Amino acid sequence: MSLVEQINADIKTAMKAKDRDTLNTVRAIKSEVLKEATKDGGGNEVADAVVVKILQKLLKQRKDSAALYIAQGREDLAAEEVDQANILATYLPEMMSEADIAIVIEGLIEKTGAKGPQDMGKVMGAATKALAGKADNKLVANVVKRKLI
Repeated sequence: MSLVEQINADIKTAMKAKDRDTLNTVRAIKSEVLKEATKDGGGNEVADAVVVKILQKLLKQRKDSAALYIAQGREDLAAEEVDQANILATYLPEMMSEADIAIVIEGLIEKTGAKGPQDMGKVMGAATKALAGKADNKLVANVVKRKLI
């Protein structure tokens, strides 16, 4: 079952269960997926890899909003954003651990011939492609920095 099919099924399930929080979150996902599908002027099918990128973007937005609300003392709004982030996370594949990322980065450093911090761009370019949808880019950047210093 593709992610789009899973999202559509979860909308139906949330409607039947009258689970407003889940329903609103899943509808937000579907809205972004539909925007992507109609972006080029056609009703094209959206690939799972694109849906994962959309989910990661939405998850980052929710986490950033929650942090902002907490900084402003609005725990009620922050809790809502955290709940939505938890729902979004269920659709994402499990992220790689820092140790697994380090192994991939070491291979990419050898492959690109990177010698020091000045070569971080080369390694990050390759890492972004190799780890797309599998790892958080901030974590990847931190691992690359440590390995190149």
